Amino acid sequence: MQHEARVLIVDDSLIMRALFNGVLDTARGVRVVGLAASAAEARRMIADVRPNVITLDVEMPGMNGLEFLEEIMRSEKPLPVIMLSALTQRGAETSFKALELGAVDCFPKPTAPASGEFEKLTALVRAAANRGARPARYATGQPTRTQHHAPHIGYDWNGKIILMSTSTGGVDAMLQLLPSFPANCPPTVICLGIDPNFVEPLLTRLRTTCPAKVVLAEDRQPLRQGVIQLVTDPGLHAVIDRWPDPTLGLRRSDPINGARPSASLLFATAAKTAGAHAVATVLTGLGTDGVAGLKALKAAGSTTFAQDSESAVLDEAPAAARAAGAVARALPLDEMAAALLDQCRRVSEAA
Repeated sequence: MQHEARVLIVDDSLIMRALFNGVLDTARGVRVVGLAASAAEARRMIADVRPNVITLDVEMPGMNGLEFLEEIMRSEKPLPVIMLSALTQRGAETSFKALELGAVDCFPKPTAPASGEFEKLTALVRAAANRGARPARYATGQPTRTQHHAPHIGYDWNGKIILMSTSTGGVDAMLQLLPSFPANCPPTVICLGIDPNFVEPLLTRLRTTCPAKVVLAEDRQPLRQGVIQLVTDPGLHAVIDRWPDPTLGLRRSDPINGARPSASLLFATAAKTAGAHAVATVLTGLGTDGVAGLKALKAAGSTTFAQDSESAVLDEAPAAARAAGAVARALPLDEMAAALLDQCRRVSEAA
């Protein structure tokens, strides 16, 4: 059952507060319960108006948005926070830090009520209000839930490939999941629907924490052991070509069910080429992209997973996969790496 989104808007600009209020308060399933001009004012209002989601500006007088976000995430009952700031357009590092601290997502401030971004924002607000929040994981600079599993030492690959899809919350998921992959991990392709501004900061973090090689996907690149390819270009789809020597192809064509790159297309092509030699999962995200392709993979004999509700930043995409019967098992994020890697390990290897 979906709950009404009760939004507290925190922004030092009167014009921005009025703009967000005018748009969000008229959206289906959303009610603005308060407007605050500073962190101090917001702190006082939270107990009174009881929001279940907060929109928060980065630049504010006194305590800035990042400092207040960290305070919220470290509280006894953290609330989901969506960062809204002009800084998201030019300060990717600032916005990326907000994601590390536990923000659900970061959105550039739309400039007019008619902006198409508001449709995305209202969908995000509704979804976030129904998810709750996760405590800060990266405030100390080290992920607290990433686990490097000892059994992966001497990893013996059985020839299968790993496929994943994620969108909102994907930065958090990648930072937790991928450092657990060994240097000789199975060939891995991830359809990652995030703001292009976050791609380089994410790559920088992953390249310093991951034993495996993490690269941006390129057309006609072979799928190789020890290489994780991120599909992030919003203008291109990715497909798996050929077997048993698969390559990743990039195709310029229209969005599929509103998604580009489409995880469903990636998965469906893998079902045709790799069949049971693929292992796939749908992680945190909005929408239903990936579900149809995951069903095709399962029908082709692949092992399929989805992130569970409790560990997902946003459960919409994993929940859709589970509801469609496309998933063999739902797993918390901190068990996902081990499950994926075990499916790609030779059965003869000692436990």
